[in-house]
Amino acid sequence: MARRFRFGVVGESIRSGTGLIETARRAEALGYDVLTLRDHFVAEPFGDQLAPMVALASAASATSTLRLGTMVLANDYRHPVMLAKEAATLDHLSGGRFEPGVGAGWLRDEYAAAGMPFDPAGKRVGRLEESLRILRSLLGGEKTSFAGEHYRVDGLTVFPRPERRPPLVVGAGGARMLGIAGRLADTVGILPRALPEGAISDELTERLPDTIARKADLVREAAGGRDVELSMMVSPVFGDDPRRTAARVAVTRGWGASSAGLVLEMPSQFVGPAEHIAEQMLARRDRYGFTYYQVPDSAMEAFAPVVALLAGRPGPES
Repeated sequence: MARRFRFGVVGESIRSGTGLIETARRAEALGYDVLTLRDHFVAEPFGDQLAPMVALASAASATSTLRLGTMVLANDYRHPVMLAKEAATLDHLSGGRFEPGVGAGWLRDEYAAAGMPFDPAGKRVGRLEESLRILRSLLGGEKTSFAGEHYRVDGLTVFPRPERRPPLVVGAGGARMLGIAGRLADTVGILPRALPEGAISDELTERLPDTIARKADLVREAAGGRDVELSMMVSPVFGDDPRRTAARVAVTRGWGASSAGLVLEMPSQFVGPAEHIAEQMLARRDRYGFTYYQVPDSAMEAFAPVVALLAGRPGPES
């Protein structure tokens, strides 16, 4: 059977403990599977954020079935040994509901504000790959020794030992990152590529079907037969007429109204009424393999009818 659908909420507009608990409980009540938090300490581009690991521990105590994740932790902000310790503890406190998401770090302005060196992409990605290897081993309950270019670990174990290794989530947009994610992650978030100047590409070509299909294929090839979950963050736009709604999206994104047809075909764009969006997701599961979608908390209520239509729905026999 194909993977069932999962849906997550990215709590990027949460600014207080009260707002955190309200959002977590509401997401759980609406049938969402996961609440994720971003990892930033500057206000742009998503607004001020709570520290994700501490905030998720609070959310865990206020919920019972909702899974908890990071979207995603910047690897350069935490040594993998410390992250493994925090992840194991949060997984224990939540009853095995934590899904650690890790990335290479991309926001140059944030590095600069913190006085941290923003190394070339190759070096940051190399550090991430080593970090993921260490995390997989420690969170898998293994006594870990590792000697790499960036990290050295000598005979460490992690406490509390997870009953099962928490699933690792990696966001990736470039070819090297997609390969690393395919080899080492359990869930891969397909993204537009990160730019050297410290931003995420807004190029139209990064969102076209052939590009997304190529990225998904890179992940599967690198996975070597492992069953890797494919994920994407989306911002659905609702309207009675899908084409008119797509034209509105195209104009808002600066692509021009003539790009409405392209928007309708973009794997990351979902427009129209809830039933139409559910049909698009079913078709794109068949074509690309995406089964885990995350929406910003600003869209949580509007997207709930789609969750009701698809949550837990198995795919056809493979």
